[in-house]
Amino acid sequence: MASNMNKPLPERVRPERLSEVIGQEHVTGPGKLLAEMVRTNSPVSLILWGPPGSGKTTLARVFAHELKAEFTEMSAVMSGVADVRRVIELAQMNKRFGKPTIVFIDEIHRFNKAQQDSLLPHVENGTITLVGATTENPSFSVIGPLLSRSRVVVLNPLSEEALQKIVLRAVEKIGAKEDLLAPSALEFLIHAASGDARVALGALDVAMLFSDGGAITQKQLETALGKKIGRHDRKGESHYNLASAFIKSLRGSDESAALYYLARFLQMGEDPLFIARRMVIFASEDIGLADKYATLLAESVLEETKNVGMPECQYALFHAALYLVRAKKDRTVADAMSSALKKAEETPDLQVPLHIRNAVTDLMKDLDYGKGYKWKAGFKHEKGFLPEELKDWRVLDSE
Repeated sequence: MASNMNKPLPERVRPERLSEVIGQEHVTGPGKLLAEMVRTNSPVSLILWGPPGSGKTTLARVFAHELKAEFTEMSAVMSGVADVRRVIELAQMNKRFGKPTIVFIDEIHRFNKAQQDSLLPHVENGTITLVGATTENPSFSVIGPLLSRSRVVVLNPLSEEALQKIVLRAVEKIGAKEDLLAPSALEFLIHAASGDARVALGALDVAMLFSDGGAITQKQLETALGKKIGRHDRKGESHYNLASAFIKSLRGSDESAALYYLARFLQMGEDPLFIARRMVIFASEDIGLADKYATLLAESVLEETKNVGMPECQYALFHAALYLVRAKKDRTVADAMSSALKKAEETPDLQVPLHIRNAVTDLMKDLDYGKGYKWKAGFKHEKGFLPEELKDWRVLDSE
């Protein structure tokens, strides 16, 4: 009992049965994937993809417990191929005695290709059932052969209702008083946890130390929570999601949304030069000819960001974003570029007409290079400038 009390609260109150898991009923409820695997005793390898605190480790442990399987947990950060080899040896021994082995790899997206390859044959021949957990889109980080042999289970951030049930159940499970959390303190904790059960239970655990056995206050929870930093990975999906949201908000002329996503980017440690470069591209792509100053401003902000750096360059970045979001939009440049690139790709071998080639030798003149062309501004040759095959093509003709 004493050793259990020394464990962090999230460990002490972790569910042991699938029916006790709260908040992911779309995979744990009756007739759903995990419930059916348990009911029919037919596990398959899984990739649990979801944000921190959504229950990935809990589901893996419950899954193994319900199936009466050997549960081996590995961290992709701490383990290598040698560790995988030892786990496989244990699984092979279990298999001889008819006992299944579930290998849980936390943060599987951090396993390199060689480490993932070392798992593949043992997943294929049924020596192990793999359960990988990742906060990153597995299509970016899990090798195709392993992904194709697993079911990807998408876990959602826990709703506030689910988080409240988890917190109240934890209070009940540890035998604390019902009034440990006043309604206002509970509401604050649930909102501050942002769908992360580990954050909620961890803060509650620390706040109980501060309360000296009395009711926990919001101030104590604020102290226990500390400063919350958003989750962001410059190479992961959150990077691309925020970039997409920022650019689409600029395009849609929604200044509140654009500046919000810009602020999110900066607070999460995104490279300010990436943001500035994206605004330079946006200025040509989505504003183009509608505002001749947009590209100049964006380019000057890119240069200022290089020279000034964080945090002072934030003024320039917000300056540019506010200008671009309010600017009139025009995609003529982008449409014309797309049309020209497509036509060039379709007709890569068409010859440049003789009459607009440079006649730099007498032979070229004899072959009618540059015939009829006059060196004066605005001159239009009677034969035009496009190859004969494209004489009727117009770059911005509507289809």
